[in-house]
Amino acid sequence: MRIRPAGDAMLLVEFEPVIDPLVNQRAIELGRRLRARAVPGVRDIVPGYCSLGIHFDPLRTDLAALDRAITEDGRGAATVETLPEPAVHEIPVVYGGAGGPDLQAVADFAGCAPADVIERHAGATYRVYMLGFVPGFAYLGRVDARIAAPRRRVPRDLVPAGSVGIAGVQTGVYPAATPGGWQIIGFTSVVMFDAGRTPSSLLVPGDLVRFVPR
Repeated sequence: MRIRPAGDAMLLVEFEPVIDPLVNQRAIELGRRLRARAVPGVRDIVPGYCSLGIHFDPLRTDLAALDRAITEDGRGAATVETLPEPAVHEIPVVYGGAGGPDLQAVADFAGCAPADVIERHAGATYRVYMLGFVPGFAYLGRVDARIAAPRRRVPRDLVPAGSVGIAGVQTGVYPAATPGGWQIIGFTSVVMFDAGRTPSSLLVPGDLVRFVPR
């Protein structure tokens, strides 16, 4: 575990640089422990694939005390060797058609039929590694290597909310209409993010997701 500054209002805690459920869980666990401490001045704590971002108010935060808290709680997080029982979400998806304009392109990349892409995508259970990009966008992995198509060379100006995409070994659902470069293979009507809901995001790091063809 390594702690380093990332600007004047954030510390970045880095674990082993791999995409691995246990490493990710250690980052999540460290975040949980630090939130429980309620360190004065800490504004937000954000887990990544193998890191933890700690945003703080530089005028209110005792950096030495925060560093000690991270080090102490990091020792406990480093001992995590098993994954907790996660919440499991089933998300219905209509693959292809107007809602999945890149399904054929992914099939061409994989050298298979679109039906095979659907079977492989829906046949896996995905871990929520982190949230980012826009509120409620969950980065899910890992996608079957055979259909792990890279991002589009030219991103779209607007991708509709509910679009299900692939970008390499990652998959995810756009929670809002935004520009985006992922390969869009389907659509879901499930609301991924609602600021008026508690919690606002349907998915949180550590959850599991299964896509169900409709």
